[in-house]
Amino acid sequence: MKVLNRYSALPAMDGDGVNINRIADFDKLRFDPYLMMDEIKSDNEQDFIGGFPPHPHRGIETFTYIRTGGFEHRDQMGNVKHIRAGDVQWMSTGSGVVHSEMPLADAKKGLHGFQIWLNMPAKHKMRPPIYQDTSKQANPCIDNEHGAKLVALAGNWGFNHDPHEISSSIQGLAGHGAIADLTLAGYGHGTLNLAEYQMVCAYVYQGELNYVDAQGLRETARAGQFLVLDPHDVSHFQTESTGAGLLLLAGKPINEEIVYMGPFVMNSQAEIEQAVHDYQQGRFEQTF
Repeated sequence: MKVLNRYSALPAMDGDGVNINRIADFDKLRFDPYLMMDEIKSDNEQDFIGGFPPHPHRGIETFTYIRTGGFEHRDQMGNVKHIRAGDVQWMSTGSGVVHSEMPLADAKKGLHGFQIWLNMPAKHKMRPPIYQDTSKQANPCIDNEHGAKLVALAGNWGFNHDPHEISSSIQGLAGHGAIADLTLAGYGHGTLNLAEYQMVCAYVYQGELNYVDAQGLRETARAGQFLVLDPHDVSHFQTESTGAGLLLLAGKPINEEIVYMGPFVMNSQAEIEQAVHDYQQGRFEQTF
């Protein structure tokens, strides 16, 4: 596995006082088609109890994955869903969505989850919104004899040299996005062939991961670090006694300049101003 760049998640706050760790790049688009990844991880409810009251989006896709705890999702399309540990939720917001995400009262073990933003190509930014989740079905998984377990959260995945590819029920993400949860037991390892993608990233959410950097030096990535991988190099993931948990993000860059403001990501300032105007005029049809 060859790592081209490494970044560290930074503490931030969003919603109603929710503490998060964030990786974001809305300017240089170094993770295109991905724009941002937030991790919520706390067993102190004061870090997340305020949740995310009703707020709008336009021009992006939001992808949420919960590992511990859960939240209640509501939106103006009429969806009211409980997203719990192991569940995935995807919204292609298109022309506009207003939604809320509030912690469930039974999330007594704390909350650990991720929300990822993907950019949408200009031609799709004003299409009707799309909603999907996996609350009624388990995400498919596959493991190998070396202590590696791969859960397909979106798209299609499999270990190299294993003929059994697994497919998530969540398909069609912007930028041909594919997302997976890879866990490695102590001294575990596994190899994925990701050459079909032009952008591949890995976020370490627990443990430590060994890798070789762009200069050929051996390094270790720890929890909270975000790695941009060389997609043309067959990716071999390996850990020592600590084991590791990784969120894998793959896709193909959209290669469009963007303008963003808060929850809106468009292609021009005029489109941003139109999004703000439409929301203020109630055209997102908020129905809470």
